[in-house]
Amino acid sequence: MSTFDAVELIRTKRDGGRLTDEAIDWLIRAYTDGQVRDEQMSAMAMAIFFRGLDGAELSRWTNAMIATGERMDFSSLSRPTVDKHSTGGVGDKITLPLAPLVAACGAAVPQLSGRGLGHTGGTLDKLEAIPGWRASLSNAEMLAQLESVGAVICAAGSGLAPADKKLYALRDVTATVESIPMISASIMSKKIAEGTSSLVLDVKTGAGAFMKTFADSLALAETMVGIGTAAGVNTVALITDMEAPLGRSAGNGLEVAESVDVLAGGGPADVVELTVALAREMLACAGIDTDPAEVLASGRAMDTWHAMIRAQGGDPDAPLPVARHTEDVVAPADGYLVGMDAMAVGLSAWRLGAGRAAQGDPVQAAAGVTWHAGLGDRVRAGQPLFTLHTDTPERMERGLAALTDAVTIADAPVERRPLVLERISAG
Repeated sequence: MSTFDAVELIRTKRDGGRLTDEAIDWLIRAYTDGQVRDEQMSAMAMAIFFRGLDGAELSRWTNAMIATGERMDFSSLSRPTVDKHSTGGVGDKITLPLAPLVAACGAAVPQLSGRGLGHTGGTLDKLEAIPGWRASLSNAEMLAQLESVGAVICAAGSGLAPADKKLYALRDVTATVESIPMISASIMSKKIAEGTSSLVLDVKTGAGAFMKTFADSLALAETMVGIGTAAGVNTVALITDMEAPLGRSAGNGLEVAESVDVLAGGGPADVVELTVALAREMLACAGIDTDPAEVLASGRAMDTWHAMIRAQGGDPDAPLPVARHTEDVVAPADGYLVGMDAMAVGLSAWRLGAGRAAQGDPVQAAAGVTWHAGLGDRVRAGQPLFTLHTDTPERMERGLAALTDAVTIADAPVERRPLVLERISAG
């Protein structure tokens, strides 16, 4: 006979009450094992969305999710471990140059990544544009690669916080993804179970982010830093701008190409800036006194990229896929580009085939959007602003439609807000 009743726990949270440690442990385990039904956990997720979880509840909820699976152990490595997690945004390819850069500076980067859903891209989808590259590694393969190369980007194994995988799928179809406690528990349960010693969080804010306002992004950052610190993981968060998309491309293979440009010493200035800023935070957490900007300029990070891709079966020198169909969108007037809607760009890339509507849908490696001017640039009427890429021309019309009114052109330039808006730490 069950110790608790799901309906009673739902009612407790619905009415603003607090869940006991024992109740949370039972609920998470029972849901993972199938004793609590999806419709019941959906009701609980909505109750939490409106009523929240206090600090103690959230810590227990996170630990209960961790306890449904295994914990990885990187203590045998000769390098200190540090990981990065981004809450996701349009054109956010930062993991790709960042992991090899931090590894080239002497840390081990166990970057367990995910796939895209909706308007935000997934790191694994991007890397699968590289011929031969594989996302799934055993724990033994991960450890060996971290020791020899220093960086691994791969899929999280099914043994890490299985409760989260089940609960996330439910949240995605019940309009509860934006719940700050549940976002926090989802991210941090996997990262703590992963076993990294330090963690740097990139919390996006703005039109292209899940958190649209700075206040919500700050609340999320503070919550996750608190969870990580309580679990003994050295955790820092940067709140970064996602009002406009990052870089000059959104799409899987397109973003890989842009990341390689960054590693080669070029690439868009905002991608370079954020990569270096996050690298500095990660190296500080790991206790490594090395300037990542110098390492990036030296080419050592590119060497690590090649080694990382080859270790997972990929050919870093192989040509990336090229879309069979392209179409340009031109500037409607002379002036300065002062606004670019990140959500609109992400939606266009998604409609062109770069993203998926449901888990498991295929994605096009070559699909996406590139833009030829950045914020503050002078543009001329008729000048190409965007190029849309797809292998399926029937998608082009809806991809173009998403970019209607996506840019703002003015007579004078305006200063873009800083890329890094705030730093959050436990200290």
